[in-house]
Amino acid sequence: MDWLIAAVLGVVQGLTEFLPISSSAHLRIVGEFLLPGEDPGAFFTAIVQIGTETAVLVYFWRDIVGIVRSWCASLVGRREKGDPQVRLGWLIILGSIPIGVLGLAFQDAIESVLRNLWITGAMLILFGLILGIADKVGPRERGLEHMTWKQGLVYGFAQAMALIPGVSRSGGTIIAGRLMGFTREAAARYSFLLAVPAVMASGVYGLFQSIGEPMVLGWGPTILATAVSFAVGYVVIVAFLRFIQTRSFAIFVWYRVALGLVLFALLGTGMIAAV
Repeated sequence: MDWLIAAVLGVVQGLTEFLPISSSAHLRIVGEFLLPGEDPGAFFTAIVQIGTETAVLVYFWRDIVGIVRSWCASLVGRREKGDPQVRLGWLIILGSIPIGVLGLAFQDAIESVLRNLWITGAMLILFGLILGIADKVGPRERGLEHMTWKQGLVYGFAQAMALIPGVSRSGGTIIAGRLMGFTREAAARYSFLLAVPAVMASGVYGLFQSIGEPMVLGWGPTILATAVSFAVGYVVIVAFLRFIQTRSFAIFVWYRVALGLVLFALLGTGMIAAV
């Protein structure tokens, strides 16, 4: 049974990681039904996210290799620091700092208090509405080559908000990108690239923290969930980037609000527990 549960959670992770609807919220909610009274855990979530971030590495392989090569070359004077690829490398490093610092500083709260489903429901609705507003009022002409250092830092803090289940890492960064005038595609692509260092670091940290600790799901099922999340996540990346070329984020706004209201109803009737 653990293997089936892990496979389902892997599918959920793959489907929701790159969409602005919060993968951590979905894992938390679905996990409540599959494992009544037991939270799959923040570390399970972190480890399984390695699968979806590997999908990012595969899909954006050329972009990532180009950025890393240019950034490394700039350190030895073989590339100008003003080179767009070099600059993007530094911006990703800058944007990764907030989530790392805040994640460590508030680790206990993130793994306990902030996983309360009442908070998750509120964040789904609140940031869903903000996403809708940002998508409508944000200009649509700016590309990643126009990003400033200040905007890179704003992106970083937007990503850090995803430490609260229900906010969504991609949702937070896409909201920030749209409000700062970036196109939908640019905001989404940067959201994927910015997530790689933070999520990979979180997954590795969770891996080491979990060694010797009891797990709700064993290592075998967890590895299965990670592999499934990779396969499903890759398909979602392709589909999502095509979708936003011609469509708005409205469908995700309505979905988030509806899910938040359903979650409140389930909690209010006692069908699921908040913690």
